[in-house]
Amino acid sequence: MYRIAAYRQLKNRAPLNWISLFSSARSNHTLSFATVKAEEVSGSQPAEVHNLVQGKWTSSSNWNTILDPLNGQPFIKVAEVNESELQPFVGSLSKCPKHGLHNPFKAPERYLMLGDVSTKAAHALGLPEVSDFFAKLIQRVSPKSYQQALGEVFVTQKFLENFCGDQVRFLARSFAVPGNHLGQQSHGFRWPYGPVAVIAPFNFPLEIPLLQLMGALYMGNKPVLKVDSKVCIVMEQMLRLLHDCGLPVDDVDFINSDGKTMNKLLVEAKPRMTLFTGSSRVAEKLADDLSGRVKLEDAGFDWKILGPDVNEVDYTAWVCDQDAYACSGQKCSAQSILFMHENWRKTTLLDKMNELAARRKLDDLTVGPVLTVTTEKMLDHATKLLQIPGSKLLFGGEALQNHSIPEIYGAIKPTAIFVPLEEILKDEHYHLVTKEIFGPFQVVTEYKDNQLPLVLDTLEKMNAHLTAAVVSNDILFLQKVIGNSVNGTTYAGLRARTTGAPQNHWFGPAGDPRGAGIGTPEAIKLVWSCHREIIYDVGPVPQRWEVPAST
Repeated sequence: MYRIAAYRQLKNRAPLNWISLFSSARSNHTLSFATVKAEEVSGSQPAEVHNLVQGKWTSSSNWNTILDPLNGQPFIKVAEVNESELQPFVGSLSKCPKHGLHNPFKAPERYLMLGDVSTKAAHALGLPEVSDFFAKLIQRVSPKSYQQALGEVFVTQKFLENFCGDQVRFLARSFAVPGNHLGQQSHGFRWPYGPVAVIAPFNFPLEIPLLQLMGALYMGNKPVLKVDSKVCIVMEQMLRLLHDCGLPVDDVDFINSDGKTMNKLLVEAKPRMTLFTGSSRVAEKLADDLSGRVKLEDAGFDWKILGPDVNEVDYTAWVCDQDAYACSGQKCSAQSILFMHENWRKTTLLDKMNELAARRKLDDLTVGPVLTVTTEKMLDHATKLLQIPGSKLLFGGEALQNHSIPEIYGAIKPTAIFVPLEEILKDEHYHLVTKEIFGPFQVVTEYKDNQLPLVLDTLEKMNAHLTAAVVSNDILFLQKVIGNSVNGTTYAGLRARTTGAPQNHWFGPAGDPRGAGIGTPEAIKLVWSCHREIIYDVGPVPQRWEVPAST
């Protein structure tokens, strides 16, 4: 019966009419799903962002005005839910049972439906006018170069391609093990949590929330999504696109609120699992408030080690520049500290890094506003580092000039400060040096062959273990460093980098049982499902069986 119903549903489902949905964009520059035009969002034409709950787009009694990060004008109004308006969201989550919207024994046709939605959404994001719309919208709220913004759209589109057709149900693949006697078999299944929450940051307004949201849906959960209000307009528009692609409007709730209100929602609604991407401070608070029912992808003070074998200096300098300063350093995978073998000091590496950093300019957003750290705080951190004996400014260390970026944001030149390795390891300096500055800022240090153990000691003392890079083709050196480190996403070899969260490999921290991954089947199953074992024992009971003695 289920097969017949699923077949009829698929047979009768009309293919998405791309001509009617998107071809009009070529003539009048509009998209059917969109409620804004990215180029027109401004102080004179402010956009509005609404909430989605129980299948309906809603407003709020409270509007939060977002300032344009480039000129300070109020350019987006976000309908932020206050604590007295939470009940519809609490009620929506409470309607979802612990066994989810679907699972291997319930509504399996939803696996097919979500594969179909992914197919249509991937096709849509592959259309130039749609990818351009999202890239430019990302630029408006989280200023980065067009290439960086378009790259985020590209990764998202490829992720959706990866889960087209049958790939969603393949995530729920089970296994069986023979039992002890005839009729007994144990089966392992991936089981949803039911009501869940996704909390996403500002720096990747499309990629992070969309990949985690779809992973939650694929596995059978009912998510409520909260994105940083500064950039939430991007996911609001993406949800509208997903609805056009066939996603049921009541599958996802979308809430805009401040942190205190969202925390209250989580405490009252008690989602079975919450995925949080953001600062370590908030992550630890959520872990306590939610009794550990969390998966975390929090801060990353990410390191790169340049091995003793010097090769491709120009290329290495370019990768270092990209890792430290692309998106103005506002990546959780950004290069925070560079350990440089003394052999590299004899090359032009630092000079080339300086030259590459100097090319970055506000005009093309290759450097731009820092949305969570002010100029004053970043320069104050630089001053404190420069008070460490032997430290020196390599380049940067100044505020950007001739701009209209509001003071609530940061704006500095790409900065690198050298600190001697021996000083880094001192207790009075270590926490200062390894403090993550979420902006265009890195520490550089140098080591000799006999100081590699000191480098490894520095890594061991770190608390964040997200990304890392070991730039060397010396296999023995690679084995030594990789075998004595932890970071969950580690690049190794001549072309190693710290940044890069494509859809084709795991991205996430290691060393913490709460650590979350993103993007791959393994990450989705780890974060958005749990293991359930069903043991079938149907007999027959052996002939002439008798009640045994008590044990």
